[in-house]
Amino acid sequence: MSTHASYAVLPASITENSECKIIYIHRQPKDMLISYWHFMKPKLGEDYTATSISDVWRSISEEKYFGSPIWEHILGYWYASKTKSDSVLFLQYDELLHNPVKNVEKIAEFIGQPFSDAEREAGIVDAIVRLCSFEMLKDLGVNRTGFTGVGNARVPNELFFRKGTAGDWVNHVTPEMSESLDRFLSEKFHGSGFSLQ
Repeated sequence: MSTHASYAVLPASITENSECKIIYIHRQPKDMLISYWHFMKPKLGEDYTATSISDVWRSISEEKYFGSPIWEHILGYWYASKTKSDSVLFLQYDELLHNPVKNVEKIAEFIGQPFSDAEREAGIVDAIVRLCSFEMLKDLGVNRTGFTGVGNARVPNELFFRKGTAGDWVNHVTPEMSESLDRFLSEKFHGSGFSLQ
């Protein structure tokens, strides 16, 4: 199952006494903001095109991002990964991009299917990384055509794949806004033990 729901709203059948494995991929909030902004623009048309990035951030920070503030969304999964490490794996998107082999191995271990030395030597891990790469998935016909239902809207599948990079926020967010977002998130994460670094 794939979801954007916060950990707090997941049913107990998933979070309590369950054999379900949850893999949460955390994205730097500024990159998430830009990705969300680009995703919503074509979906909502001209009305949304005029919406500024700061307006989108305001809506995300005011509990309008899938039912909870973004910091609560992140911290919910992060805390769960610390207290229920056998059932919740917290991964950083940037780290997935920089070290995909290490992270595929970490995921395999987490789900109880670690790779053998023979599989590593045969290039199985590298093949999985290649087959699951952003470029490979973006080029699949199913992801270039058709639509997916999101709420009451039909969203072209191609909108789910834009750049797949980290750090694109620097091309859209002013230095002043970046500093403001950093201060805001630092305040929200203060005392949690979680860091965006």
